Amino acid sequence: MSKAVVFMADGMEMCECLITVDILKRAGIEVVTASVMGKNEVTASHQVKIKAETTVDEVDFADADVIILPGGRVGTENLAANETVIAKCREFAAKNGCDPQERKWVAAICAAPSVLSGLGLLDGKHATCHPDFAGIVLKGSNFNAYAEIGTNTPDTRDSEMHTADDLVVLKDKSYVVDDNIVTGRALGATFDFALTLVKILEGEEKADQIRRSICLV
Repeated sequence: MSKAVVFMADGMEMCECLITVDILKRAGIEVVTASVMGKNEVTASHQVKIKAETTVDEVDFADADVIILPGGRVGTENLAANETVIAKCREFAAKNGCDPQERKWVAAICAAPSVLSGLGLLDGKHATCHPDFAGIVLKGSNFNAYAEIGTNTPDTRDSEMHTADDLVVLKDKSYVVDDNIVTGRALGATFDFALTLVKILEGEEKADQIRRSICLV
């Protein structure tokens, strides 16, 4: 059985987290929800309180196949500030060998690809993210520069793609898979993002089965 660890943080985008958890569980994937806040309960977007199964310090990552970073501006900031999240992103991204049994995956959606960009894990890759975060993602190491979010400057909203340090942000794509990193655009792309992870871990037939079962056409 495949295993996914979903990080949860105060301020996370609730549906990006829970829809992904739901879809993975429907596919028979073991899912561990892990709070980065030092306690199991987190306060998600819109002040909804959600209880994670455990905290990141208690997770056994050895048999995990993928780690998942939901978005949300504040949630992303909390993920970026957690040492375990940062360490595991680096560790999993490095396990991109040819042996499928040893390969690990890193997935981030909405604002959260900025964490990966800040660690240099998107260098030379194609990715997507929330359009308002494109400029932040392209800044690389500056993934905490949230003051610039929402400015909607022409260079971060109006063209189809941008390149910086060999990173290409495809803002019109629901999801992008490049090597062992999966990025998602935003809340509206969560189903595609989650089903892509199902396809990677359990195969296309399983992903299509789940898509049909929830009448996602």
